[in-house]
Amino acid sequence: MTGLQEERTTDGLRALAEQAGRDLEDASALEILRWAAAAFGPRLCVTSSMEDAVVAHLASRALPGVDVVFLDTGYHFEETIGTRDAVEAVMDVNVLTLTPLRTVAEQDAEHGPRLHDRDPDLCCALRKVEPLERGLRGYTAWATGLRRDESPTRAGTPVVGWDDKRRKVKISPIARWTQDDVDAYVAEHGVLTNPLLTDGYASVGCAPCTRRVLRGEDARAGRWAGRGKTECGLHG
Repeated sequence: MTGLQEERTTDGLRALAEQAGRDLEDASALEILRWAAAAFGPRLCVTSSMEDAVVAHLASRALPGVDVVFLDTGYHFEETIGTRDAVEAVMDVNVLTLTPLRTVAEQDAEHGPRLHDRDPDLCCALRKVEPLERGLRGYTAWATGLRRDESPTRAGTPVVGWDDKRRKVKISPIARWTQDDVDAYVAEHGVLTNPLLTDGYASVGCAPCTRRVLRGEDARAGRWAGRGKTECGLHG
């Protein structure tokens, strides 16, 4: 494919995403994922932090056997790895585990230990952003579990949009959901959730950079607490 052909294809996908975002704003999460499955087929994947398996479960109903991409940073809680293994065992999905180019020990040797404390942005770039960009190369669209109510930085999340950084369609089927909607879906369908969610954690990331939330805090307050950082770079 020539550069011009690729640009035209990209422009078409961007226009498709922007139109779908308008058309599907009031659609149900399952309807959004059925549209995505029809539009992209096996070139659609789901990314999951294994905080819960809600979007993976929804996607499996729209596209059985869908690829679910999980980033194993080397710093996850044991409960998170256990949730990944359980999802792989019981759901009609294909879990793909991506790893960074360097092990934790190799990163420590190059950058010094506990890089996550000294430069969390660089640590996230090395252990999350780069592996995801490498892992998404074979896909045209990816689905996420972003919700507008999670934090101010996510309040404008479209249900379908364009990821300009990766030049892919980005689908957030539960963007309009509240935590009550998530809880209701989990209860109705018996969806797997990370055990840490019942132990004071409202958002689950890497163990060194995640704490329990306090009463009245938003769901992302326990991530990189005290650092003025709320996103790892995967979503902007």
